[in-house]
Amino acid sequence: MTALNAVADLTVEDEVAIVTINSPPVNALSRDVREGLMLGVEKAEADATVKATVIVCAGRTFIAGADITEFGKPHAAPYLPDVLDRIENAKKPVVAALHGTALGGGFEVALTAHYRIAVPSAKCGLPEIKLGLIPGAGGTQRLPRLVGVETALEVILSGTPFSARDAKQWGVVDALAEEGKLAEGAVAFAKSLIAARAPLKKVRDRDEKLAAARGKPEIFEAIRQAHAKKFRGFEAWEKAILSVKNAVDLPFDEGVERERAMFMALLGSTQSKAQRHVFFAERAAAKIADIGPDTPTKPIARVGVIGAGTMGGGIAMNFLNAGIPVTIVETSKEALDRGVSIIQRNYENTAKKGRLTMAEVEARMGRLSLTLDFRALAEADLVIEAVYESMDLKKLIFEKLDGVAKPGAILASNTSYLNVDAIAAATKRPEDVLGMHFFSPANVMRLLEIVRGEKTSKTVLATVAALAPKIGKVGVTVGVCYGFVGNRMLAERQREAGKLILEGATPAQVDRVLTDFGLPMGPFAMSDLAGLDIGWSAETSKGESIRDILCEEGRRGQKTGAGFYDYDEQRNAKPSAHVETIIRAFAAAKGIAQRDITDAEILERLIYPMINEGAKILEEGKAQRASDIDVVWIMGYGWPVYRGGPMFYADTVGLNTVLDKLKEFQAKFGDDFRPAALLEKLAAAGGSFSKA
Repeated sequence: MTALNAVADLTVEDEVAIVTINSPPVNALSRDVREGLMLGVEKAEADATVKATVIVCAGRTFIAGADITEFGKPHAAPYLPDVLDRIENAKKPVVAALHGTALGGGFEVALTAHYRIAVPSAKCGLPEIKLGLIPGAGGTQRLPRLVGVETALEVILSGTPFSARDAKQWGVVDALAEEGKLAEGAVAFAKSLIAARAPLKKVRDRDEKLAAARGKPEIFEAIRQAHAKKFRGFEAWEKAILSVKNAVDLPFDEGVERERAMFMALLGSTQSKAQRHVFFAERAAAKIADIGPDTPTKPIARVGVIGAGTMGGGIAMNFLNAGIPVTIVETSKEALDRGVSIIQRNYENTAKKGRLTMAEVEARMGRLSLTLDFRALAEADLVIEAVYESMDLKKLIFEKLDGVAKPGAILASNTSYLNVDAIAAATKRPEDVLGMHFFSPANVMRLLEIVRGEKTSKTVLATVAALAPKIGKVGVTVGVCYGFVGNRMLAERQREAGKLILEGATPAQVDRVLTDFGLPMGPFAMSDLAGLDIGWSAETSKGESIRDILCEEGRRGQKTGAGFYDYDEQRNAKPSAHVETIIRAFAAAKGIAQRDITDAEILERLIYPMINEGAKILEEGKAQRASDIDVVWIMGYGWPVYRGGPMFYADTVGLNTVLDKLKEFQAKFGDDFRPAALLEKLAAAGGSFSKA
């Protein structure tokens, strides 16, 4: 064995050189890995006894992608395109041996080899689109030459890995090796190539799959139309389509050159920086400052859920999906039947889309137990209360739960706003209590706000934090305050939205400004979807708000066919002249003069107070880091990922810009806009939230 550098070595077995990359944890394409690949191919080339080369990786995966910590930093030779050219232009066959995940630049390395072999469990893919990029080392040029334009763009635009079996069927992989015997299989495959005097099959020279798309621009237009809604606001996807079209229309070298230019331009874009920020922010959110890897956790083998409503049923599905049995407790058989029918229907709809088999649906439903007996929760390791937002009711439930749950069981509330410490105080074990705030629909939305109470034990917090990814959630630890992180900031936006329509903006204008910004819907469309009568009572209504008036008229949202908007039978919305008349009359009665309001003012008044509240949350220690706030808003509220979250967006705009506008609004509209001390401090120092 010859050491090539710190992460690579070379061995020769008979006539086959084996270049092994060993750069834990995922063999990312760092400078050392690039150098190891270059040196390995060069030494194999120079050895007269070697007739073929195998590239294989130690550890759990092939090269899993670029080292994105190097993005934005000065490049160091050898550069990846040069390494790939060296592999592709080798005078002896090069075989890439794939296991684990060959992603991004790692997959592009494999595509420059003359042959590829993989174990069946391996996965390949080009996930750059998720970072606001396109493949930048030939992926958009080589992959369509192997699989055709449509399949290549499906891979590139989805960013989703595909299996080695699909790779074999598509002709991306030439052979499959036995699991656990990849190196042996790759060497045997290389020896068979030597014996057969196999040609050097360069992907760049393939043309037959491109010929089918040549002179057919309608293929690309159809792909654009199919993805337009999904990628609204994103920049990279159109560049990806254009780059694949270049593969069809241009010589290979020119296509690669243009691909690289587009990649580098995107790499410097705000969108890609935002998406890379989110990538790291999601991973950072899992880290809790005072919870080390040695903190003990509790096993969660059975879960109880109190309440079979929309939230309770959705929460239960997360655990059923993860193979954890769930017992749901309700107060009536009707509520149980209604809840289980919704769960069953959700699973059957997923099966109809081909994402589950009916056998899998039955297995998941088989893990569900339903009961009216509260005592059935006695064996649960974790109990989640999911009833409506009433402190009195939640205290009553936790007091009762305290007498039923076994010692050491974790007791959680799915509260959206209420004080977890007050709920915990209803028990004799507040150290076992915390908040688990799921977002609706709970079986779909990825965010889980983990609310750490004053007396929540480290073991309980560590257990739930470790549980979150097992049930498909991104857990963000937050402190106790009204609305926690997400809803506390949302309240700032909702307040200003309500004021803006009284001052002269229409609900449709306010909503459009936010959807143009990239959010899935605005505050008034969201209110109509949720139902204007949530928390509203006809008995106590006094007509003191626009919502009161609309609800008193029976305009309670989509479900009644009218709310802030008018709806047809398909629930398509259109602005309501009647509602605008109500708003104008209400404003006149309150002595509020109406005026034309610009889109820019609407955006600033909706977004900047949220940023300001985020700064206050950080000041108070209710979030660990600014990026956690960004994760909450991206995963829980649909903040556009290409804007990086509200705190990253503030850094993008400039903290002095935000501060100056808040001061301007404070002078005009009052102390709702008073700047947070942290914002003033960072702005004065020329700092940013991301570096605070």
